[in-house]
Amino acid sequence: QAMACATDLLKHLCKWVLEHCTEDMKFVLRRLDQSILVRLQSVVSSEFEKIPYCKAIDVLKQAKETKFDIQTEWGIPLTEEHESYLANEIYKKPVIIYDYPKEVKPFYVRQNDDGKTVAAFDVIVPKVGAVIRGSQNEERIRPLTTRIKELGLSNEQLEWYLDLRRYGTVKHAGFSLGFDLMVLLATGVADVRDVIPFPRSFGKAYD
Repeated sequence: QAMACATDLLKHLCKWVLEHCTEDMKFVLRRLDQSILVRLQSVVSSEFEKIPYCKAIDVLKQAKETKFDIQTEWGIPLTEEHESYLANEIYKKPVIIYDYPKEVKPFYVRQNDDGKTVAAFDVIVPKVGAVIRGSQNEERIRPLTTRIKELGLSNEQLEWYLDLRRYGTVKHAGFSLGFDLMVLLATGVADVRDVIPFPRSFGKAYD
């Protein structure tokens, strides 16, 4: 359901931009990206490709003509390079990757029945990247405490979090949408650094 909700939200935002930002889109067409309307409409109308992490790895391994900076094997976190290849070159439309190895996701993500993967997902959009990342949170106290122990985390520091599960809870999931990446998608700007609301400089902080 979280994946369906994330899909609906992304489609709604793209449709809203197309219907309510006519003048802005004219400016973007003239100055930035002449294909922006087609790209936004493609997100609205296309059926997102859904693949588990294991299939994503298999597809990447078959890309003999492409050399990735990080070798593709089960258990690695997918990089922007991997995600871009899947969305831009293979499927040529938005892709939802789900069921990641538990090692590449936080301790609180719900483990699947296989004991190796967790209920997490990313929505990858061509030419933009992972616009949405989400997961189902672990509601069971025993798997949660086991995972905390496996990672060598402090039970004492996480006692407040465990209390949220210890006295009962419900199954729940959620996701986050990167606002700067959504602006990147809506405008066709090439670099995400050009759409962030505040300038940043590496190694420096400003009041």
